[in-house]
Amino acid sequence: MLMLYAVGAIALLGIIAAVAHWVRAKRYERMVRRGEISPEEIPQEVNPVDMECCGQHEVCEKDSLLAAISKDVEYYNDEELDRFRGREGDEYTPEEADEFRDVLYTMRSDEVAGWVRSLQLRMVNLPDEVKDEVFLIVGERRVSHAQ
Repeated sequence: MLMLYAVGAIALLGIIAAVAHWVRAKRYERMVRRGEISPEEIPQEVNPVDMECCGQHEVCEKDSLLAAISKDVEYYNDEELDRFRGREGDEYTPEEADEFRDVLYTMRSDEVAGWVRSLQLRMVNLPDEVKDEVFLIVGERRVSHAQ
């Protein structure tokens, strides 16, 4: 009997979720028809899962670095990095990765997360070989700041 209640509860939750989805879709459809928003402004249904996140933290460190709180671009004496706009993380030469390291290791540890957000807003991807160093610095700062 308990199993029957559990299955019924799961089915009811599924129906509620489907109705909520339908209502949300209709609301956005009306907003598009009225011209309040464009179809491109409708929020995405599903956010992709970052398979690199370790899952050991309540909030993934990698996500928190990428979650731009501010939309204002701030430069960290790194204007020259803008020439890498649009390049993928695995497309850098070792010399180019060193340019990112030069900026990284000349800033204070409390500026690193802001720098990464700034790069993201400027559409400049970090070289893959520098990402781990960034995560290490931010992680160490979190640990020392939490104590």
